[in-house]
Amino acid sequence: MASACKTPIVSAIEKAKYVFGWTLALTLAGHSQLFAQQAAPHPIVLHAAHLLEIDTGRVITPGEVLVVGERITAVGAAVSHPAGAQVIDLGDTTLLPGLIDAHIHLFLHPGAEDLQTVEESVPQRTVLAVLAARDDLMAGFTAERDMGTEGAGSADTAVRDAINKGLIVGPRLRISGNAIDILGGHEDANRFNPAQQVLSNATYANSADEIVAAIRQQHKEGSDFVKMYETGPDSMRDGVLHTPYQYTVAQLKTAIDETARFGGVVAVHAMGEPGCLYAAQAGVASIDHASQLSDETMRIMKSKNIPAVPTFAIFEYFMNASQAGEKRERPMLEYKIKEFKKQIAAGIPFAVGSDVGPFPHGTQARELELMVKYGMKPLAVLQADMINGARLLGWAGQIGELKPGYLADIIAVPGSPLEDITAVERVAFVMKGGVIARLPADSR
Repeated sequence: MASACKTPIVSAIEKAKYVFGWTLALTLAGHSQLFAQQAAPHPIVLHAAHLLEIDTGRVITPGEVLVVGERITAVGAAVSHPAGAQVIDLGDTTLLPGLIDAHIHLFLHPGAEDLQTVEESVPQRTVLAVLAARDDLMAGFTAERDMGTEGAGSADTAVRDAINKGLIVGPRLRISGNAIDILGGHEDANRFNPAQQVLSNATYANSADEIVAAIRQQHKEGSDFVKMYETGPDSMRDGVLHTPYQYTVAQLKTAIDETARFGGVVAVHAMGEPGCLYAAQAGVASIDHASQLSDETMRIMKSKNIPAVPTFAIFEYFMNASQAGEKRERPMLEYKIKEFKKQIAAGIPFAVGSDVGPFPHGTQARELELMVKYGMKPLAVLQADMINGARLLGWAGQIGELKPGYLADIIAVPGSPLEDITAVERVAFVMKGGVIARLPADSR
């Protein structure tokens, strides 16, 4: 009977030896020991050339942070060095809060999405998700929002819980479980032979009652929030994006009310109008992709403080992946860039999400660079990532800033990200909750 009580993550690790061989299985099993060894019982002082105050944009030179246990206790040009404290000199770097990715897919990897979700088992995909979580953390992403397992059900619950217990390494996670979609919707297996009954990559919900039932089931299985597909499929006609809506305002409001019952929120995949307007009117937590927003939609988003999550990196990736991708994605990306500039001018809030998964995990800091390239100031992007990201994930006042009392989620990047935002793509040091996950090569 003991085997029946194994958690999904333990089962996935055991099955890894058959899918990938003993080496990877032992690596996964050893993560808990490696992570535990890095936890220091003594205070830690981080010293760097600079420290950036995210809320004000003020650069403190030099910069120091005192970490005791899992939290920050002091920040400044010089902090107290308690007896027995470990001092880590990070040289010519800038200390920042850990990066936050508000739109990821741990259960996807590069390759044909439709095929990987059909051909690969959930245990196999869970093993890959564990490795993806590690790669994201090592790249400086200390908190993330997983926007749907793409057909892997509630397997993200197992990954989140294993991270929280210290069994494996990875970011803090907010998870949605399987996303919610309509029959024949954006994530349904529409291109396959219907007679084969290929499973959808999301959970069907075609009415208010079905939406409530799906949300309750996902909450039972451990979801933190709800992700719904509000638009799709997308097409460009005469230089304008067209994308049909999938849920009405009333149906979205039903989802929001049900999710609020257990303290959660609803985020939507919404590329354009009128779906984005319906989502804003209903009061969702975020509008992800947001390639087309009407003036009225932006007015509501600004008044309700609903952030757009642009996800430029995924568009760029698919555009560069093939000639077919270039032909399809370039017009959409060019249209999206023009719309983004209008959104900046309108003053709507933003958060940062990359849609990583179809492109390699651990490389998604490119998203911040693209948001700067297309019109935002570096500080505004960092604030969108860290301050707005923390609020969107429900951790405002806990992460996203380097302040006493906050969790010690800290990274160090070379030079100054205010002068060169690409610095966030070259993270040299990572700490999550007072535990060192990555040290510069010359400090090991």
